[in-house]
Amino acid sequence: MSKIKIQLIKLYSLTTLESLSLGGASWVALLAARGYSIAKIGVIEAIFHCVSLCGEIPSGLAADVLGRKRTMIASRVMSVLSAIAMIFSDSFWGIAVAVGMNALSYNMASGTREALAYDSLKKYNKEADYNKFASTEMMIYRIGSGLSTLFAGVALYLGYKKAYSIDISIGCLSILVALLLMDVTAYDAYKNESVTKRFKDCIVSSVCFLKKNPKAIMLIAINSLTGAIATLLLFFLQAKLPILGLHPNWLGPALFIMQLGAALGAKLVQYFSRTRFIKIIAISITGIIFALASLLFKNPYLTIIGGFIAAFSDDFMQVRADIILNDMIPSEQRATLVSVCSFAFSVVMIILSPLMGMLLDII
Repeated sequence: MSKIKIQLIKLYSLTTLESLSLGGASWVALLAARGYSIAKIGVIEAIFHCVSLCGEIPSGLAADVLGRKRTMIASRVMSVLSAIAMIFSDSFWGIAVAVGMNALSYNMASGTREALAYDSLKKYNKEADYNKFASTEMMIYRIGSGLSTLFAGVALYLGYKKAYSIDISIGCLSILVALLLMDVTAYDAYKNESVTKRFKDCIVSSVCFLKKNPKAIMLIAINSLTGAIATLLLFFLQAKLPILGLHPNWLGPALFIMQLGAALGAKLVQYFSRTRFIKIIAISITGIIFALASLLFKNPYLTIIGGFIAAFSDDFMQVRADIILNDMIPSEQRATLVSVCSFAFSVVMIILSPLMGMLLDII
C-alpha cells in the first residue's frame, strides 16, 4: 500500500475516534444530572465559545509553524486531559477549565487536519483526490458524532465518571494514531529561522493573502453565515421538537436522523465537482429555507425532515467551500487560513445565536 493511502487511512481513523465521544456529546445532560442549573450550564457554554474564539487562529499558526503532526498530538492529549478534569472537578470553575481545554482540543485539530491531508496529497501530486477525502472525512465525523448523540441515554445511565472514562480510553487510542502520522510541513526551507520569526512571517503572509484575495474572504463569509444558520437551527430543534409533540424518548433517534442528512450531503458533493459553486450555494440556501419553513406547520415529523435537509445543505456546501479554499491558499499558511474560516464561523454563531433563538420562539 502506498504511503499516501496509509496516511489517509490514519487520518480517517483519527476522525472516527475524535467523533466518538460519549461524555463530550452529552456534557450538557451530564452536568444537569450533577445538579448544575441551566443558567450555569449556559455560562459554561459561553466560556467554551470564548476560549474557542480566542484559540482558533493561534492554533492554526502553531500548526503551520511548529508542525501539523505535533499539533494533532497536542489536540488529542488536550481532549484526554479535559475528560480527566471533568471526572475530578467538583467546582464550577473546575468544570469551566475542563470545558475550555476541550475547546482548545477542537481548535488544535481544526485547520490542522485539513492542512495535513491536503499537503500530504500535494506531496504526491494527488491534490485532485482532496475532494473525495474531504467529503468522506466529513461523512465519517457526522456519523460518529450522530452515534454519540444517539447514545446520550447510555451516558446518563452510566454516569459522568464512567462516560468520561470511556472518552479517556478512546482519546488515548487517538493519541497513538496521531503519533503514527506522517508530518508534512512547508517550512523545511526555513528550519534555521527562529520560531518567533516564523510566526511573524506566517501572520504577515496570511494577512497579505486575504487582502489580495477578496474572493477568499467572500467564500469564508458565505460559508460561515449559511453554516451558522443551519447549525443553530439543528441546535434549537433539540428544544423545539418536544414542544411540537415529539416524545422525549424519540429525540435521540431524531437527532441522529438529522445528522445522517449531514453525512449524506458531505458524501454526495464529491459527485458535483464540476458544478459551479454559485449553484451549490443556491441549493444549500433553498434547503435551509425549506427547513425553516417546515417549522410553520407545527408537525414534529415534518420538522425532522426539515432538519435533515438543513444538515444536508450545510455539509453539501461546507465541503465544497473547504475544497475551493484549500485550492486557493498557499501551503505555508494553510492551517492558519483554514482556522480563519473557523474563527469567522464562531463570530457569526455568537451574533446569530440570540437572533435565531428569538425567531424560533416566535415560530
